[in-house]
Amino acid sequence: MSQPTPARGSQHRTVALAAMAGTTIEWYDFFIYALSTGLVFSTVFFDGLGKDSLIISLATIGISFFFRPVGAALAGHLGDRLGRRAMLIATLLLMGVATTLIGLLPTQNSIGTAAPVILVLLRILQGLSAGGEWGGAALISVEHAPTDQRGRFGAYPQLGAPLGLLLANGVLALVTALTTDDQFLAWGWRIPFLLSVVLVAAGFLIRRKVEESPVYQELKESGNHARTPLATLFKNHWPLVLGGALLFAANNAVGYMTTGGYVQAYSVNHLDMDPTTILICAMVAAVGWLGSTMAGGVLSDRFGRLRVYRIGFVIQLAWLFPFFALLNTANTGLVVLALLLYSIGLGLTYGPQAALFSEMYPTAVRYSGAALSYAIGAVLGGAFAPMIAEALQSSTGTVYSVGVYLAAITVVGLVVTFFLKERKGVPLSDAEAGEQDKRATVTA
Repeated sequence: MSQPTPARGSQHRTVALAAMAGTTIEWYDFFIYALSTGLVFSTVFFDGLGKDSLIISLATIGISFFFRPVGAALAGHLGDRLGRRAMLIATLLLMGVATTLIGLLPTQNSIGTAAPVILVLLRILQGLSAGGEWGGAALISVEHAPTDQRGRFGAYPQLGAPLGLLLANGVLALVTALTTDDQFLAWGWRIPFLLSVVLVAAGFLIRRKVEESPVYQELKESGNHARTPLATLFKNHWPLVLGGALLFAANNAVGYMTTGGYVQAYSVNHLDMDPTTILICAMVAAVGWLGSTMAGGVLSDRFGRLRVYRIGFVIQLAWLFPFFALLNTANTGLVVLALLLYSIGLGLTYGPQAALFSEMYPTAVRYSGAALSYAIGAVLGGAFAPMIAEALQSSTGTVYSVGVYLAAITVVGLVVTFFLKERKGVPLSDAEAGEQDKRATVTA
């Protein structure tokens, strides 16, 4: 059977842009919650817990991560059985509904303990959506792309994270600038959540136009679906699931210092920086992360996915302690510089991810494999990273203890790259599944 022809010209660019638009909206929704925990939720939903309110608030970020693998398993099974496109739309709508309802949720002062309980339940829905979203967006971009440009087009859904962070910080910065502290705590914080309705509607219209991937269409026509994708995945490819998870964990833990709101909360609560100022600093850094993520994808087409990963992890490791030193100055210019340089390693270890994860697995279990590697990595790396960072800083009295924690997990990611095989150029067609099975293994 011949290799299916990927989308050409404007068509595969349209697919990539649609995937990017959707992930941007998803991550905007996800980050709005994370950023609001340190700025708002510890007061309006967890009031009365005293000094523990911030840590408990940050812990609610992590709770949703444990439901990402569930979302990944469900979306992966359905995505491998029914197609990538349907899951792209379903996960987007689920995230939008959950985010909008958070914006309408009464506070603890209004309905008591029911408020934080409902908040956590809605955060769980966000986790289910996030667990399934990324796999579909990554696969539909990579499976449509030309073989020699899978890193480039796979980087588009990755851009959704920095774009979502940029948008979330921008909206929060605007709202905090236009409201007083009392107004923001009373009602201003709801505005970014309610805006999700408009963004999701736009994303839905864009994603409806996306065609199913040609690689998946070939699989469907051949009738070679895996009846139980998860069972097949863990029987034949469990080392890849683990390797991919550890790889992403090393990126995610470091990235979640900003995307999870720890840096913003630390800057406001410990360094007395203005909330609007640190949000603007994070916006500038998001632009840097955007550029380095795209560069990571493009460079991986030329030099290989794993080589770019290794360079990124080394940069990430080298900059951790200088980063916290500059952050502690509370000088706006130095904080921006710290965050911009921080974003370089993050981008180089994030941009090639969609292509690498897609190339790991044969078509029949690709959605399940990519989604679970991503979701489990998010649990291991990002689930409680902001809470762990806050606890370490509070117990040791120094933010450099956070640097030690992040350095250790970065080293784990770097080591994993030497146990994975380079798969740049491996055929994605199900017709090549047998050969791909042989190549897509973890080296001994």
